[in-house]
Amino acid sequence: MGDDRGSLISLEQSKNIPFKINRVYYIYGTKTNVVRGKHAHTSLKQVVVCVNGSCKFLLDDGLKKEVIELNSPDVGLYIGKNIWREIYNFSKDCILIVLANKQYNEEEYIRDYKKFIKTIKK
Repeated sequence: MGDDRGSLISLEQSKNIPFKINRVYYIYGTKTNVVRGKHAHTSLKQVVVCVNGSCKFLLDDGLKKEVIELNSPDVGLYIGKNIWREIYNFSKDCILIVLANKQYNEEEYIRDYKKFIKTIKK
């Protein structure tokens, strides 16, 4: 929503966020040559918004890979479970906010790509 005063975006669970929000975090100050992510989640769902700057996501479901650029604060990227993600090409001013349906749990991360492919093919 916006007018001559500026813009406002609300993020509401079960309305424009398709799950109950249990965790919110943000990523900033990432150098342009760094690749983040490099993992998948066995059950976590996320919505990612680039509130400032830009970056690219490589999303991989084990069959198809897709690159998506986030560069607008009014666009959210939904990432479901069992999707490998790599985040790269950060602008110097990039700020990502992430809304997740679960709290942090290291046990549900898949950090090895070969293990990810094996998990998907089960």
